[in-house]
Amino acid sequence: MVNITIIYLSFFLLGLVFGSFFNVVGIRVALGKSIISPGSTCPNCSHKLGAAELIPVLSFLLQRGRCKSCKLPISKMYILIELVTGFLFVIAIHEIGFHKELIISLSFIALLMIIVVSDTRFMMIPNRILLIFLFLFILERIFIPLDSRWSSVVGAVGAFMVLLLISIISKGGMGGGDIKLFGVLGIILGWKLTLITFMLSCFLGGMFGLLLIMRDQSKKRSPIPFGPFIAAGGIVSYFYSDKLLEIYLSIFG
Repeated sequence: MVNITIIYLSFFLLGLVFGSFFNVVGIRVALGKSIISPGSTCPNCSHKLGAAELIPVLSFLLQRGRCKSCKLPISKMYILIELVTGFLFVIAIHEIGFHKELIISLSFIALLMIIVVSDTRFMMIPNRILLIFLFLFILERIFIPLDSRWSSVVGAVGAFMVLLLISIISKGGMGGGDIKLFGVLGIILGWKLTLITFMLSCFLGGMFGLLLIMRDQSKKRSPIPFGPFIAAGGIVSYFYSDKLLEIYLSIFG
C-alpha cells in the first residue's frame, strides 16, 4: 500500500505545476492571448524565461522574487496561486480519495483558481473560460451525477436567474461575470451548495469590505473583485458543507 504521505506530497507537487499553468491561463486569456505561444516572459523586460526560471515556487525563492534579467520584483501572486493550488489538490485527495468525484473536484479547483487570477489582476471573468468549463462540467455531471440530477439543473439555472434579477433590481450590484460564474458552479454544486456558496461569498466579501473601511481604504473607492470570494465560498461549501451544517446545528440547535 502506498504511503499516504507520498500520495499527499505527489498531489501537492502536481498542484504546484497546475497552479503555475493556471497563472498563465488566467492572465493570457484575459488579455486575449494564446496560452501556448509565445513562451513565458518577464512582464517588465520581456526576458524569455528559461526552464530553470519556470520551476513552481522554487524559481521564485532562488531568484528572491526578482527577474533574473532586469532584477525587478515578480508579483507574489504567482507563487501564491501555485501554493494555494497545491494545498487544494491535497484537500481534494484527502476529502474525496481515489473516487471518480475526484476528477470533478480537481476541475472545479482549476476553474476557481483561473478565475481568481483573472479577476484579481484585471477585474474580469473571461467568457471563454466559463464556456469551456460549462461544457466540461455538464459532461462530468452526466457521467458523475449528483444524488439528484435535477439539482445541477436547478443550481445552474436558478443561480443565474436569481442573481440576474438581483443585478437588475440593484442596478448593477453584481457583475455579469459573477452571475455567469455562479450559473456554471451550480452544475457542480447543485442548488443547495450553490446557495451556501453565495451566502459565504457575500459574507467574506462583506468582511473584507469592512476591513477596508476600518483602514480608511474605502475612500479610494477602488472596486473589489468578487471572484476570489466566490472561489473561497465555493471551496468551503464543496468540501466542508457537512461540517458547516454540524457547526450550525451545534450553535442554533
